[in-house]
Amino acid sequence: QEDLRTGCRENLASLTGNRRINFIEGCVLAPLPVREGVDFIYHLAAAVGVELVLRQPVGTLEANVRGTENVLAAAAERGIGVLLASTSEVYGKSERNRFREDDNLLIGPPTFTRWGYACSKLLDEFLALAYWREKGLPVFITRLFTTVGPRQTGRYGMVLPRLVEQAKRGEPLTVFGDGQQTRCFCHVQDVVRALGDLPQHKEAAGQVFNVGGNEEVSILELARRVKAAAQSAAAITLVPYAEAYATGFADLRRRAPDIGKIGALLGWRPTVSLDEIIGRSAKPSCYQGGTR
Repeated sequence: QEDLRTGCRENLASLTGNRRINFIEGCVLAPLPVREGVDFIYHLAAAVGVELVLRQPVGTLEANVRGTENVLAAAAERGIGVLLASTSEVYGKSERNRFREDDNLLIGPPTFTRWGYACSKLLDEFLALAYWREKGLPVFITRLFTTVGPRQTGRYGMVLPRLVEQAKRGEPLTVFGDGQQTRCFCHVQDVVRALGDLPQHKEAAGQVFNVGGNEEVSILELARRVKAAAQSAAAITLVPYAEAYATGFADLRRRAPDIGKIGALLGWRPTVSLDEIIGRSAKPSCYQGGTR
C-alpha cells in the first residue's frame, strides 16, 4: 500500500502483470485493511527527505506516529509480525565514530524542526517494542542509513540523486555547509536483502538493527566523485545552510553505522561499494522520477 506522495506509479511499471504483486493506492493514516493471506507486514511508510520534513512538520509527525500506530494495531489484531523501518536520525546529535544500537541517544531542542522527525521515528520504535513486550507481537526494527538506488529523486533533499541530477544537467553541484559532514550510503539491493532475511530469525524479534554502508565519505568528496563519474565540467559550489534550508535546520556532522550486530546474526554486509553506487547513479537511466 502506497499513497504516491513522494513516488510515482511508473516506478512499478516493470511489475505490471506480476500476480505476486497487488498494489493498493492508499494512505497509512487511514485504518489499515489487512487482507486474508497476509502473514507479515513491512512498514516502510514515512515522511522522507530533509526538505519535506522542514516544509511539512505537521504532516511529518502525523505520518510517522499515527501511521505506525495504525500499522501496529492492525498487525496485533491479526497476530502477524511487522518489520519497522526506522532511521539513523534517531541517534541525533550523538558523537561517535560508529553508532551502535545500544548507544544513548541525544536529540536537540524542539525549536529545530529536524529533531521532530528524529523524535517521531524514535517514538515509533518505542511503540513497536511496547507491542512486543505487552502483546507479544513480533516486531523487527531496522535503522536505515541513507539508502540509495534507481529511480530515487533529489526533489525532497536526498543528496546523491540531487548531485547526480545537477551533474547531468551541467549545473553547479551544490554542497551545503562546509561539505565536511559525512555519511554512509547503502545500495537498495543490499538493504532489501537485510530486510528480507531478518524476519526469518525469530530471535531477532523485539530488537533493533543498524542497516547501512560501511564506507564513510564527506559530502564534498561525494560531489567530487559524482562529478568525475558523470564526466561533468560543472563547478562544485558551497551553499550556507541559511540559504539552503528554512529556519529550523540542524545538521548532523557524522552518520556512520556499526553493522556488527546484523552481521553476526545474518552474515550480512554491503556488497555494492560506494564507487559502484556512484557509477551506477551516473548512468543516464538511473534516476527517473520520484520514489522513496
